[in-house]
Amino acid sequence: MPPPGPLPLIVITLLAYIAGATPFGFLAARWRGVDIRQHGSGNIGATNVIRVMGKKIGLPVFALDCLKGLLPVLFAKSWCAGHGIDGTWASLLAGLGAVLGHNFTFWLNFKGGKGIATSAGVLLALLPVALGVALLLWLILFYTTRYVAVASVGAGAVLPVTVLAQRILTGGPALPLLGFATVIGGLAVWRHRSNLKRLMAGTENRFERRPKPSAP
Repeated sequence: MPPPGPLPLIVITLLAYIAGATPFGFLAARWRGVDIRQHGSGNIGATNVIRVMGKKIGLPVFALDCLKGLLPVLFAKSWCAGHGIDGTWASLLAGLGAVLGHNFTFWLNFKGGKGIATSAGVLLALLPVALGVALLLWLILFYTTRYVAVASVGAGAVLPVTVLAQRILTGGPALPLLGFATVIGGLAVWRHRSNLKRLMAGTENRFERRPKPSAP
């Protein structure tokens, strides 16, 4: 099938960016009268919302952040299939646009989150096996270190390695998807550079378990 022309690709990327730029973490905290940027790590992502506002607010934010990565990619795939054209590049640009929208939202002066949940939604649509491996490593690193940054950086780093291994073992995914995994994984690591500096300085906060209330 032929690829879409430049205009549809631009429109799809912009729409995905706008969807990704919706700052659900900021809006959910503001709904409770809290500016999430002034609390915890100052990040608008789901991790900081969970840390500051609790799971009842943070988990829906995580789900919404995932959806704003998943839905633009599914839309791009569906639109291309309906028009009889190859959806590879449209899907990749939609995914990249959504992640960049979350990380650099125009609603908040281009200061957004770190893109982990949104990237997960994108990868669910494009590279589910790589997402599964990254998620498994994320869980292992998080529960052994209690550092979200360590888990997220590890997950980002393993993405291109997993896709490359798939290509060697099975002949797929396609080369553009390997490049995409490298970009998304590299972006996740780069967005955590301040956390890595704090880790080296010994000042990064762990995600501690909340103590269970004692029985009366």
